[in-house]
Amino acid sequence: MASHSLTSDIRARFPLTLDPEFIPISLVLQQVRKSITDGTPAVKLTFSLERLPGDRSVHQFTVPDPKNDESGEIKRLVERVCKFLLWQQGASRVGIHSSDDSDILVKYLAEIYSASGPRAFDADMMKRAFGLPLVFESLDLCEIKATDTAKAIGGHLDGCRIGFDLGASDYKLAAVQNGEPVYTTEIPWDPRVEADPDWHRNKINEGLKQAAEKLPRVDAIGGSSAGIIINSEPRVASLFRSVPDTLFTKKVRPIFHNLAEEWNVPFEVSNDGDVTALAGAMSLKTNGVLGLAMGSSQAVGFLDQKGRITGWLNELAFAPIDFHPSGPTDEWSGDKGCGVQYFSQQGVVRLAKLAGIELPDAHPAIQLKHIQKMNEAGDPNVPLIFDDIGICLGYALGLYGEFYNFNHLLALGRVTSGRGGEQIINKATEVLNEEFPELATKVKLQLPDEKSKRVGQAVAAASLPKLNT
Repeated sequence: MASHSLTSDIRARFPLTLDPEFIPISLVLQQVRKSITDGTPAVKLTFSLERLPGDRSVHQFTVPDPKNDESGEIKRLVERVCKFLLWQQGASRVGIHSSDDSDILVKYLAEIYSASGPRAFDADMMKRAFGLPLVFESLDLCEIKATDTAKAIGGHLDGCRIGFDLGASDYKLAAVQNGEPVYTTEIPWDPRVEADPDWHRNKINEGLKQAAEKLPRVDAIGGSSAGIIINSEPRVASLFRSVPDTLFTKKVRPIFHNLAEEWNVPFEVSNDGDVTALAGAMSLKTNGVLGLAMGSSQAVGFLDQKGRITGWLNELAFAPIDFHPSGPTDEWSGDKGCGVQYFSQQGVVRLAKLAGIELPDAHPAIQLKHIQKMNEAGDPNVPLIFDDIGICLGYALGLYGEFYNFNHLLALGRVTSGRGGEQIINKATEVLNEEFPELATKVKLQLPDEKSKRVGQAVAAASLPKLNT
């Protein structure tokens, strides 16, 4: 194991047709476990991820001894797992204990995630999210302790409510009266190119007024937004990526608090992934839900076995799933092999180009619709795209199962509309059954019905705030 590649013995039973170099990280971890069982010298790593003081989670995994890492792949695997943890759970401090008391990996990660390192983007985003520079440190095992800061979310359906969901290509709205949507709509928009924060505020407010006209009164407003949202404040969000930093701090961070003052009703906004999971839990009437929205990006949310959100980031768009060193590049972070390139409209467009499909020169949302129309019309080249996405999802779920305790995977978002969504779920289920049979017996994959798929997010968002009594 020390002298040859971690990946040399990996044989995926479901190779991708359009992207055959894809190497699932889930299979790399499986291979590592097998080699350690077979006697390869190993070290146990314990990661402590502290978001803010008093809010820590812990993750353990074992790798071959990095002192024998001639290929450099052991270090790279540790970095990939570290990056996954950063975007799954979030951290301003990463403490690492290595069972051989070596700090090789701590020094390596500190360098990689430094301001001049290849993961400077990720370090900067953690700083924006938590307001503290990202620090890596060696810890004794006795210093590592997890805390439980999970809390219940939403599910309030009384009264007259507005729910909204801010995506990168459309803005969904629902007017909800005692749990029943009386009006839903989608407003196409392209917020990522708008540098004026007042444009964003005015556009959001116009939609709220439109929904309010359909209700006798407004008792509460709940929202879901792409990006890192902490205490109803956007800390990092691609929707506002053109807004200069100074204006972002001054006008974007308090945007929802300012709207709350104007409307003078309970007003709560959560990350779109958490609201995806909430929508799933509400429709399935169960807990232990991983919600995955494949839209303009990849949004993920998680409700634990007690129906609570964990306070983690769950920004798996940035989390790697492909170990191949030259996987597809994320345009924002510059990193390779991350979820957004597989589970979003960008992923569909990328694979369509690999399939040789000619696309209109238009926004990716319009290109996606074009591909979906071709699929419904029976074009023989298009199913390859959705089969490949389904295979990637199956292998990604093998990875997600290492980090989340879930029983239901609910796939939503534009990419899952129509025939393609069923193909994705069918292929992912095949992969789970063959490659990860233990997980397959535990986890059920499903799509919501078409109506709740399109607007379920906005209705769930409406349920976030509790009414003032």
